[in-house]
Amino acid sequence: MKRAGFTTVSLPVFLLLPQLVIIAVFFYWPTVVALQSSFYLQDPFGFGSTFVGLQNYADLFTSREYHRIASFTVVFSVLVTFFSLAIALLLAVKADKILRGAKTYRTLLMWVYAVAPPVAGFIAVIMFNQSWGPLTQFFGMFNYTYLVGVNFNDTAFAMVLASVWKQVPVNFIFFLSGLQSIPRSVREAALIDNASAMGRFWDVTFPLLAPTGFFLLIINITYSLFDTFGIVDTVVKGEPGNNPMTLVYKVYVDGFRGNDLGGSSAQSVILMVLVLALTIFQFRLIDRRIHYT
Repeated sequence: MKRAGFTTVSLPVFLLLPQLVIIAVFFYWPTVVALQSSFYLQDPFGFGSTFVGLQNYADLFTSREYHRIASFTVVFSVLVTFFSLAIALLLAVKADKILRGAKTYRTLLMWVYAVAPPVAGFIAVIMFNQSWGPLTQFFGMFNYTYLVGVNFNDTAFAMVLASVWKQVPVNFIFFLSGLQSIPRSVREAALIDNASAMGRFWDVTFPLLAPTGFFLLIINITYSLFDTFGIVDTVVKGEPGNNPMTLVYKVYVDGFRGNDLGGSSAQSVILMVLVLALTIFQFRLIDRRIHYT
């Protein structure tokens, strides 16, 4: 098969230039500015700044509040990632077996993908409304008063539920595509060797879905850390107080509401380093056990 090639260097550079400009303007430049700002105590009105070195980082590492929010972020990310992947995989396996009404079933599962995160958070607020929310009334049947925005655990559960609901369709699409790409001959051979459906899934289907699962693992961790900002902001109603919030939301609260630009910049740098380290760890250790066919 003949490979496509370019006779000059200028054409591929010209085609890549728009994307490179976007990356430079919206990623590299803000990264450099945030790194520089993290070493300064910024005046909130922009009249000046004072170099403080690593003081902003030292304040974060010695802050109990920051440690509490970091711990919640870890738990929140683990819960959202696990349940988003598990529920999507279960639905994909069931959808792959449906013969009648399969398109309708898949469409009903995928339409949530079009919902923006703030809208998903607003739906959660409606469902958990203290006066007439359906889920609040459901918990009331068990004599439990559900208080979103007041009780820490209740608010955290609403955040996790909305985040999982929003992300399941994306995982469902990829898992279903992965299942449908498994050759029929492999499935027939597995059916002969193992009569147990559960055994066939774990011995044959699940290993073949490993590349898709590894890709979705990275996507879901990134989603739980960054893309849930709109959900968190909507659920806590702009009044974080003692309510749960993630590290990304704390960057916004400290920077844009507390006017602590230096401290919020230091938080963004720490978060960027953690995500980078996590990604390298995943690719170096987990990817070695994934076999691509």
